[in-house]
Amino acid sequence: QVQLVESGGGLVQAGGSLRLSCAASGRTYATHGRAWFRQAPGKEREFVAAMRWSGGNTYYADSVKGRFTISRDNAENTVYLQMNSLKPEDTAVYYCAATNSYRRDTYYYTGASGYSYWGQGTQVTVSS
Repeated sequence: QVQLVESGGGLVQAGGSLRLSCAASGRTYATHGRAWFRQAPGKEREFVAAMRWSGGNTYYADSVKGRFTISRDNAENTVYLQMNSLKPEDTAVYYCAATNSYRRDTYYYTGASGYSYWGQGTQVTVSS
């Protein structure tokens, strides 16, 4: 019931910046959380950043804290990931995720199992 499309990925040098966008359509009025995950070849999909819709609480992986920022537009149907001071280890396919399920505990919003809807991903490559 929710469709997600990521954009904004590409190739950037270390220290550079990119902004990813995730446009949502469908039953977006029921959203309780939006998030970004990433997956490098041979690695598990890992949490990057998340936002709870009520109150706009945000959460970040320690590896990106202080460098990445998750935000949303006024219509609350597009989520962004501003990535600054990029490092080669940030190279991965970045996925947008959404959930229409309410969960009280924060850990549900920082794990892949907490999300029902996923975009197809956008490649981010950071060169040294």
